[in-house]
Amino acid sequence: MIAITNGKIITPAQIIEGKTLLIDGDRISGFADAGADTGAEKVVDARGRCVMPGMIDVHSDKLEQYIQPRPTSQVDFEFALKICERDLLSAGITTMYHSISLFGDEFFGVSPLRTKESVQKMADLIAGVHLRDHLIRHRFHLRLEIDNPKAYDIAREMIDQGKAQQISFMDHTPGQGQYRTMAAYQETVSQYDGTHNGKAVRALSAEELREYHAKKPKLSPARLKELTRLAHAKGIPVASHDDDTPEKLWKNLGIGVDISEFPVNLETAKAAKKLGFYTVVGSANILRGGSHSGNLSAAEAVLADCADIICSDYYPAAILHSIFYMYEKHGVPLPRMVNMTTLNPARAMRTDKDYGSIETGKKADLLIVGLTDGCPVVTHVFVDGVLASRVEYRRERGMI
Repeated sequence: MIAITNGKIITPAQIIEGKTLLIDGDRISGFADAGADTGAEKVVDARGRCVMPGMIDVHSDKLEQYIQPRPTSQVDFEFALKICERDLLSAGITTMYHSISLFGDEFFGVSPLRTKESVQKMADLIAGVHLRDHLIRHRFHLRLEIDNPKAYDIAREMIDQGKAQQISFMDHTPGQGQYRTMAAYQETVSQYDGTHNGKAVRALSAEELREYHAKKPKLSPARLKELTRLAHAKGIPVASHDDDTPEKLWKNLGIGVDISEFPVNLETAKAAKKLGFYTVVGSANILRGGSHSGNLSAAEAVLADCADIICSDYYPAAILHSIFYMYEKHGVPLPRMVNMTTLNPARAMRTDKDYGSIETGKKADLLIVGLTDGCPVVTHVFVDGVLASRVEYRRERGMI
């Protein structure tokens, strides 16, 4: 048994002090009064720091940057995953839903992960890594661009084989969603892989791009609904991406979508909340003070109570910082902010029976978080009750 003492234990509803948190095997076994003899074989002194659940990141494409750190440089997939998980662990993420995309064209960059073969290879790697030494829980979030008809069969196969733990539907067509104007689309896309796609996009006029997107084939609502049905039969949640109107939410509701990722305006975020979708916003958006695409401010969505989940999107280290930023700058209670990175994601992913909160009987995925120079830092990470990471900051007494 492990006892964590002297901590501020963040539960879904409150912060508990004067209690010792007990871990037996891979589960939380309960609480004891501070100073009581627990008979624990190991005692961890939290030193007044926060004790919170391990964070669950439902959307991050960070892994692509580890596989392809430069446009002309690619590393081994397994090596990239191993290095990536070390950084995720130090950021306090104990479960990661790696977001791997199946695009229909290459306007958003040439990626080694966006071919059928590479997507399946990564899915196999993530499925098999849990049979070998690993640090955190890896899950596969399959993102389907609806202008890629081939994605339908790939998704069906991965759902049938149990290799996808979340799927989402994306539509990056200009004129709606994230890119409400052709100018916004051209500006963003031209920055992806400037040696190839940037030139290709800049070579096309707005009218040529509009015609291209109007003519390209897309997955029909009927096929999206069928994929949703198959996913739900396997307990897999389904998300939409960049919803921009309440009308689009109603269409997604008809398809069976559960989650609205990154609604682009406050009206749509509020409608998503009212309709029962889990709404997802990005942590980097919170720290930056707004969206890099000029869309909804994630902090505004949190304050308006129409955001349920904070994900990393592309910057895992930002999640923990966003919790304390909203607490310190806007006075949002810590339990609520922690829930947005732990319990709410677990509920959306249908895993909250075992994960997402500090409660007796749940898995002992836990963090001890302190403040260094005003910034939150993870000093301890427990995964399945195992102390997987231990870091202590130090101060040098003098220069030699």
